[in-house]
Amino acid sequence: MKQRVKKIWASKSVAIPLVTVLAATIAVVVFSTFNRAGETAVEHRLTPSEAVELGAPPAPAPVSPPEVERRAEPRPVPSAQVEADARILAGRLENVSIGGDDWAASFQQAGSTSRWRAPAAPARGSGSKSRRTAPAAGSSAGTATATPAATNFRDYLRTRAVSTDADAVTSFSLDTDRTSFQLALNWVNSGYAVEPDSVRAEEWINAFDYQYDQPLRRDSFAVTSALVEHPLRQGQYLARLAFQAPKIEDDSPINVTLVMDASGSMGEGNRIAIAHAAAEAIRRSLRPQDRIAVVQFSNEVISELTVEHADPSAYQVISAIEALQPRNMTNVQAGLDLGVRLADQARRERPDAYNYLILFSDGVANVDATDPFGILESVGGDAGDNPLRLITIGVGVENFNDYLLEQLAQHGNGWYRYLADVEQARATFARDNWLAISIPFADQARAQVSWDEDAVRSWRLIGYENRITDDAAFTQARREFAEIPAGSATTAFYEIELERTPRPGQRLGEVELRWKTPLSGASNRQHAAILANPGGERQDSDALLRFGAIVALASDRYSSLPDSSAADRQVSSELAALRDELRYLETRLGGLNAYADFKSVLGHLAALPVYSESGRSGYSP
Repeated sequence: MKQRVKKIWASKSVAIPLVTVLAATIAVVVFSTFNRAGETAVEHRLTPSEAVELGAPPAPAPVSPPEVERRAEPRPVPSAQVEADARILAGRLENVSIGGDDWAASFQQAGSTSRWRAPAAPARGSGSKSRRTAPAAGSSAGTATATPAATNFRDYLRTRAVSTDADAVTSFSLDTDRTSFQLALNWVNSGYAVEPDSVRAEEWINAFDYQYDQPLRRDSFAVTSALVEHPLRQGQYLARLAFQAPKIEDDSPINVTLVMDASGSMGEGNRIAIAHAAAEAIRRSLRPQDRIAVVQFSNEVISELTVEHADPSAYQVISAIEALQPRNMTNVQAGLDLGVRLADQARRERPDAYNYLILFSDGVANVDATDPFGILESVGGDAGDNPLRLITIGVGVENFNDYLLEQLAQHGNGWYRYLADVEQARATFARDNWLAISIPFADQARAQVSWDEDAVRSWRLIGYENRITDDAAFTQARREFAEIPAGSATTAFYEIELERTPRPGQRLGEVELRWKTPLSGASNRQHAAILANPGGERQDSDALLRFGAIVALASDRYSSLPDSSAADRQVSSELAALRDELRYLETRLGGLNAYADFKSVLGHLAALPVYSESGRSGYSP
């Protein structure tokens, strides 16, 4: 290297330009350091088994966070002139080479402060394909700090740890939504930061397939429990509860009513294309015994494009879907009002059919009722044992109302999905997928967990903040309790502190499930013990358990932040530790697209700049 530098400086024709380039590079680095507080290095804490493999003692656990969450102070913003100067310098350096490949590699390595074990390259299956992802943590492209404009989310306050001496029981609705993670993934792929208020931990957890075993009976759930050491807090544990619904065949006919947003905001990006692709995929997935209707709305219902329930292959149905285009304002109330009337008529004419009302929208309601509960009044009551099931399909990045769509589905006997592109729309509603998710196994499904006070000292449910219910309401059938499609699974993680080191198979508590059977209305109850079981018998069970624990903790910790501009040191330290934990699963799960997507998202979360609280200035008054 020294000889190369001497040769370069020996040429006067090269010396002056090189000095200019190096000066500009230093300026950009200084500005980058000012603009991004950098990445906090966190050493990975080895588990006992990993310590044996590597011949090293486990590192001490990070300090537990304080009980009261800290809210970060506003971060200083560089002046417009500094930003402009930096952009000019960056533009000048964009196509300038500053050395050979070896020199560049050593420069990047020297500039990294992270310590981690490089994983072996995973072997990808023939069915996997490359995924477009934004730069992960530590990349030269930096970390996004801007969130999409005009988005609407609800900040659900995180639950606190509870002593079993004070309360040993918790009740919550089951959940199979996964939109919150799909939103985050789309934002990262689009170059945006993730809005903490958009993160609902249970939807991140339930976005992934943990390959649970199927139930032994067609009329009950497979309820399993597992225990894993807490990756962030030494001496604590994570308990996973899994509720797997059976796969069943049901030839009952289906009535589908498509309610399609044709407002002006749907003209942004590829929203119309996504909605059209999803609607057409649903139409093609229906069978001859099924029926479909179409409603389009903007500031009012577009009557000439309204089609009452007809055969899925009917020309007027195909034409109405094809005619979707953006127009004026957004009156979700008007669209759902007509959709409900058509769906209710079909329900009366075909009482043996399942009835789905599917709303495609960005959720930006600005005419008539604009809040979810005002809009839900049109959907009516429970309607007995065969309710209308309201599915909401969200599209778009900016100008998006997540809260409206999520609450409409939760309180409308349905579920909520988010579609990022046309390919995902077609895959989600392909025939096999649609026929699976359109067969309900359980209505008004909820769980109640009772911890054994002799075994568990304290507990905390991760996520489900807007689905926790009063223990007394657990026995009541309510519309906001979840519909569970056949074959789907719900997963919940608890952070627990035990009275003593657990024994494999030790009883930690009990869980009770309640639900109603669709169409018949029969009430069901199921009990299962919560056991301190290790990962599982299959080779990949332990890896999937650890993966789920990382997903749960990462989403939970990030959701505690006030905004996406910076993290406090505790959250940043824990996210970085979880990122390192995830790397140890690369050889086991790295061939999964879902693993690659979550790795990309977590990389962005962990790369968030860190606030540093200013102390005494050192200056005299």
